[in-house]
Amino acid sequence: MSTPNEPWGNTVDVEFEDDIAFVFFNRPEKKNCMSPALNREMYATLHTLELDERCKVVVLTGRGEAWSAGMDLKEYFRETDNKGDAFKMHTRDESQAWQQIKLRFHAKPTIAMVNGWVFGGAFTPLTSCDLAISSDDATYGVSEVNWGIIPGGNVTKVLADTIGQRNALYYIMTGETFQGPKAAQMGLVNESVPADQLKARVVELAKELMKKDPVVLRSAKEVFKRIGAMDWDTANDYIYAKSDGAILRSGGEFRNGAMKAFLDDKKLKPGLDTYDKEDK
Repeated sequence: MSTPNEPWGNTVDVEFEDDIAFVFFNRPEKKNCMSPALNREMYATLHTLELDERCKVVVLTGRGEAWSAGMDLKEYFRETDNKGDAFKMHTRDESQAWQQIKLRFHAKPTIAMVNGWVFGGAFTPLTSCDLAISSDDATYGVSEVNWGIIPGGNVTKVLADTIGQRNALYYIMTGETFQGPKAAQMGLVNESVPADQLKARVVELAKELMKKDPVVLRSAKEVFKRIGAMDWDTANDYIYAKSDGAILRSGGEFRNGAMKAFLDDKKLKPGLDTYDKEDK
């Protein structure tokens, strides 16, 4: 249960386990559809977890039978029909703030643990997570064409960037669904595993990420997410600057220890192992 100092507890919930913060879409009765209230609570939750020492990795998942079934059609469309453009722009900005800014560039590593339905607008936070592990029986769909609109919330953009033109257009134009193994085959998620193995695999992956230098890990993912829009020379300069900055901010202890273990002590094979700073 959250305390008054914690921003979650209503449409978003958090459980801490072995330095992992499991962040839940918490509207199971609505298949975890995203609402304006959820957007605000999710932003505040992710912001708080960046500084929470109980959290080294964020896992985004859903209560009940859905990861998230996308945008709440009633709250986003029917109830905003008469609110005017300013209100609609405000709700759109709140959605983008946590999905495409706070989650995409979160200070901690992020993993989507996909446990059920994923529809429409849910593709944006899914692809904003650094990594994603799916249950085999998770069901994905870009169904907007079935009821007369086009995918919104940058869903088309993230699908084009993640699964490519042919796959993206097929599902955007047909509205057909697909399951976890197909999502993995197309690169939408990293892996698809049986439902009863989902959490164990996510925890295993989270613990592997925890072995890395957290400052370097954050810089590595930020570099990757930003260089796609850069030319080669700009990207090269940016990578060197981020590398120098990461070493400076981390103090270089992890790097120096790994170099010693590899070059002097002959105890580390960096292409195969992660340096263990506790193994002096």
